[in-house]
Amino acid sequence: MSEGWRVKTRVGRFVASLLACVVLAGCAKGVRRTLGEGGAARTEGRGGAATRKAEPVTYVALGDSTGVGVGARKGGDYVARIFERLGRERPGSRVLNLCVSGAETGDVLRAQVPRVERERPTLVTLGIGINDLTHGVEVEQFARNFEEIVARVRDATDAPVVATNIPDISTAPRVPAFMREGVSRRIALFNEEIKRIAARCDLRLVDAHGMSREVIATHPEFFSADGFHPSEEGYEYWAKMMWGAVKEAVGA
Repeated sequence: MSEGWRVKTRVGRFVASLLACVVLAGCAKGVRRTLGEGGAARTEGRGGAATRKAEPVTYVALGDSTGVGVGARKGGDYVARIFERLGRERPGSRVLNLCVSGAETGDVLRAQVPRVERERPTLVTLGIGINDLTHGVEVEQFARNFEEIVARVRDATDAPVVATNIPDISTAPRVPAFMREGVSRRIALFNEEIKRIAARCDLRLVDAHGMSREVIATHPEFFSADGFHPSEEGYEYWAKMMWGAVKEAVGA
């Protein structure tokens, strides 16, 4: 290994460690819960419309605090908001929200994916990676975990999977200005892996990063009081951002 590569590796780990110190308190592990239009870039293939027109949808959500609603004063994470829209299109649908605050890809593999294998969903959403990034997980390990999540979900169900990449959290108020460039580079590395896996595994990929970069600068209200998680307005935008891909996935 060259000295230059060692320096780059140490710098990357230093940035990740600093960011973890800044945001870890807002990403502590919590308790999952069950609850009972936007644009998207996607790839075609396995997992087309999950159900025929007008049939109820069994929706399982995998992910982290953004699926739980951390930061919103009145609740209402993007999962609940997507489900509300699904309910209008497909009466009788149900949702199992397995998202857990603070979850990394390894946690999704251990605790959430086994539930997918038992529930037989007709729609799956996956929003994971922010905590891997901020907690210092190496990009190679993240990629292995993400790919295994997708592979096991694919083995368990033919349901379409709608995934998001990592939004541009480098501009979050809680992230110090001197760290933003390094955080942005790390996000790009993680998102390249998500894009690669989505293309190979026929995921419907919502470009949360591109869309967030376009709007966050002019919508500070999208961040909650903690300066990191979305606000109610932020979660509503997130749901709207995903809805086009979800609606197409279930044929609504």
